Amino acid sequence: MDRRVLLLALATFVAGTAENIVIGILPDIAGSLDVSLGLAGQLTTAFSITFALAAPAALLLTARFQHKAAFLAALAAFALCNLLAAAGPGYGALFAARVGMAAASATIALLATMLATELVDESMKGRAIGVIFMGVSGSLVLGVPIGMLVCSLAGWRSVFLVLAALAVIVLVVCRSKLPDVGARRQGPPDYLAHLRSRPLICAQLVSILMISGHFVLFAYLAPYLGAVLGIVGMGTVLAFIAFGIAGVSGGYLGGLAADKLTPRRAIMLVPMGYLTALMLIPLVTGTSLSFFPVMMAWACLSWMISPAVQSFLIAMGHDTAEAGVSLNLSAMHVGVGLGTALGGVAVERVPIAYLPGIGAALAAMALIAAAAAHRGTARPAEVAAQREAGDRLA
Repeated sequence: MDRRVLLLALATFVAGTAENIVIGILPDIAGSLDVSLGLAGQLTTAFSITFALAAPAALLLTARFQHKAAFLAALAAFALCNLLAAAGPGYGALFAARVGMAAASATIALLATMLATELVDESMKGRAIGVIFMGVSGSLVLGVPIGMLVCSLAGWRSVFLVLAALAVIVLVVCRSKLPDVGARRQGPPDYLAHLRSRPLICAQLVSILMISGHFVLFAYLAPYLGAVLGIVGMGTVLAFIAFGIAGVSGGYLGGLAADKLTPRRAIMLVPMGYLTALMLIPLVTGTSLSFFPVMMAWACLSWMISPAVQSFLIAMGHDTAEAGVSLNLSAMHVGVGLGTALGGVAVERVPIAYLPGIGAALAAMALIAAAAAHRGTARPAEVAAQREAGDRLA
């Protein structure tokens, strides 16, 4: 694989760290700005909502620019917003900087994905997307803890200074190493054509439903571990480390599955495996020894779905690939919000042990959507035959 894809993954690592870092430094921000923890927590909510709205808008705004140029501009904007966050005098300034940061992050993630697929051969596109998502998942495993360490040593403002510095370094290296790929579009991305395709819409639903099913449990994993398995303290830390390692590997494996099995098969098999893992979780809560392998399988499969779905959107909707990827980035954040909200309602009304079952119900709906997407798309050989027949008639 082209090593320059790793540079793009590093960019998504930095952007992903920015999204989640507030979670780790929340008390410091709240105390310094004299706001409540709940109000400080809205800095993450604002980021996620802005990201979901900005991904399609970013494609519209960058449509007439060459991908590399737009990508570098997004990195510059990201660095600037982090500098503003570090220098902001109060909560309002930090909130505004987080909104700008999220819009830049959405643009970085979108263009990094498109650039990665343009740097590799057709047979490697799924794995290239997988590497990009390894950057995102890696930000949860490494970026957030590193940010917490920086905060403990030099204060929360220094975290944003470090992110700005990393973005500038990535920008400089990418400017010299990335080729001028990605032609300017003559018109806006065709969102309507994408939304008219039932298989492509079903594929977007797979992302929303699977990620919702994931966050129903993942957002409340720490209390679940304590209540159901009695895992607390250092045991919880180890569980999250194991979860993170499995999640990072899932990004690459999802792309590998799309390349080796074809995107049509991958979009069916990943939700199937994911549903199986969630259904097994309540059955293996007797001991940590049995629970951890199943939890890691669940984590791995949860990160496999995004490369699988995006590979499907690119392969089966080639003419609307950019629109599909941008909408899928939004779909993922919708899934995060929906799953977290459902999990929050559930823990207030039913025993926390029921969370895997609720997640499994959403995963089952994702599998139904995947089956509809699979059946609604012709195999590549069939597509070629149809085109050939059309050419003969013409």
